[in-house]
Amino acid sequence: MELIDGKYSVQGIELASVAQMFGTPVYVYDGNKIVSQLQNLKNAFSENPLKIKFAVKALSNVSIVKLLHQHGAGIDAVSINEAKLALGIGVKNSDINYTPNCVDFSEIEEGVELGLCVNLDNLSMLEKFGKKYGSNYPCGLRLNPHIMAGGNYKISTGHSNSKFGISIYQLPDVMRLINQYKIVVNGLHIHTGSEITETDVFLKMAEILFGIASDFPSLQFIDIGSGFKVAYKEGDHVTNMYDLGLKLGKSFKEFYHRYGKQLELWVEPGKYLVSEAGYLLVNVNVVKPTPSVTFAGVDSGLNHLIRPMMYDAYHEIVNISNPTGSQKIYTVVGTICETDTLGADRKLNEVREGDLLAIKNAGAYGYSMASNYNSRFRPPEVLIWKGQTHLIRKRETLDDLLRNQVVAEI
Repeated sequence: MELIDGKYSVQGIELASVAQMFGTPVYVYDGNKIVSQLQNLKNAFSENPLKIKFAVKALSNVSIVKLLHQHGAGIDAVSINEAKLALGIGVKNSDINYTPNCVDFSEIEEGVELGLCVNLDNLSMLEKFGKKYGSNYPCGLRLNPHIMAGGNYKISTGHSNSKFGISIYQLPDVMRLINQYKIVVNGLHIHTGSEITETDVFLKMAEILFGIASDFPSLQFIDIGSGFKVAYKEGDHVTNMYDLGLKLGKSFKEFYHRYGKQLELWVEPGKYLVSEAGYLLVNVNVVKPTPSVTFAGVDSGLNHLIRPMMYDAYHEIVNISNPTGSQKIYTVVGTICETDTLGADRKLNEVREGDLLAIKNAGAYGYSMASNYNSRFRPPEVLIWKGQTHLIRKRETLDDLLRNQVVAEI
């Protein structure tokens, strides 16, 4: 988003005109930024056989998935439906990494039927998998390294109390099942959380995998997950991708030479690829001064962007209608009948009723976590690509809310 001649735009298209065309609230994605982030990741690991698997849970719009796939990304799916969305737009089953959590075994069976790369993250599933498939279908293993990493406890997934992965302390049980059922393990996987800035954390994860790998002679890939940190506000520490690519790449090469054959290095970025490319445009319904705070009430809320309330996440907010106005302090809230704060005590250019605000870093876990709470419609999504706007999801209607409801004869 650039401020040019007093107007905010993306790829030369004024955001105010996008809001006028599609109404508010509306999600807007900068396709150039998405592809640029993908290329940055490729460049950072250019010395290694890297495979990038886009974490569909971050932004599950099929047009975004298609854009990334056209530029070389595979898919990381955590549900069978995410995998089917990708298959439906032409992604090959071999390019889909399927790592569900706490699902019924029938979803694992369906993943096998679809020919996906299946990763298992608990002993129960591993035993069922072994009993049914034996050596006839390979699987990967998601391991829990018992490392606390990431922005906060809610988004850290590799600590000892996490539901994700098979504990590294349960490896004797893993090996027993593998030997008993002749299971072929083709990959090892660790994902410890989100918003990790330190290269050393990724190196530590990798070393754990490298140390374990010798017990698995049929490996084809090592998957370090993701968690790459992007900036949410000025001065934020972020993951230095080139430092990570250099150091992890060197360590990975040393590892696969010891292992005896070249393996693929996999990563599963979601937020890194799409977060900074997304904006949620909202209209100011009311400016409500009180003795203690001035609220800017907008036509959105936690039903469209739950991260501030769920994770205490910070999203920069910009008044794009009044870029030169004097700055004042506002708390930006939504229309939902809950404490519904999108940004507290923010210094914004003077906000007036009818102004258009842009909530930044809304590309990841924005629409994909949206709901119909308070029977509100989910907003449309718009992709800006090569200087043109593309509607990639329509705004919902009352018919959408009622479509699957059945009036009981009572």
